[in-house]
Amino acid sequence: MTKICKYTCLLICLSVLSLGLTACRSIYPPVGGQKEIRVVLVGDSTVTDQAGWGGALGGIFRKNVKITNFARGGRSSKSYINEGWLSKALATGPDYVIIQFGHNDCPGKGPERETDPKTSFQKYIKKYIDETRKIKAKPILVTPMTRRRYDEHGKIKSILTPYAQAVRQIGQEQNVPVIDLHSRSIELFERLGDAKVSKLQPKGDHTHFNKKGAQVLAKIIAEELSRNGIELSKYLK
Repeated sequence: MTKICKYTCLLICLSVLSLGLTACRSIYPPVGGQKEIRVVLVGDSTVTDQAGWGGALGGIFRKNVKITNFARGGRSSKSYINEGWLSKALATGPDYVIIQFGHNDCPGKGPERETDPKTSFQKYIKKYIDETRKIKAKPILVTPMTRRRYDEHGKIKSILTPYAQAVRQIGQEQNVPVIDLHSRSIELFERLGDAKVSKLQPKGDHTHFNKKGAQVLAKIIAEELSRNGIELSKYLK
């Protein structure tokens, strides 16, 4: 066989081998080659990386889950939208949007932020759901965790209850999964007591969380994702 023939045969063999490998890759994706899942967080300071549970959330998911935190301190469901933050968050093209508001919607926060849990708060939360679905992403609602306020019997006094109830109601009506962080945080706070819970928060702070507290809340979120069979739970570690 001439050198030219040998060279031609070699090229043919390499081409066939290349086609075979390409076909195998299309049927069997590479080990560890998982699609990136994009999760966006929207909310107030209790969701941020600095003062809330957002910074610890990455620890509960597999490496292919990318979390982008668009939570902003001091915002309510109303002011967050009006300042354009929701549009910015959705422009990143997420697969899932986790939504938590309530702390700055309460009475006393001023007309630019306050909402009524029976009317305007529900209107705004539904807008988050609608806008998320418009870009083919999936919304997940989170009820606002309680503040650390106890009565004389060691029971939590929460002014956020009406907002949590509204979120649960909207979730049921709109067929949106709900992580009930409000109920779970009340249960946690009453079980641990004031002294132990204070160690999960910055000194003198009854609302926000330190790194340890954020990790505790992230673990609760993981439990609720799994317990309720929420689709995002399949990406948990």
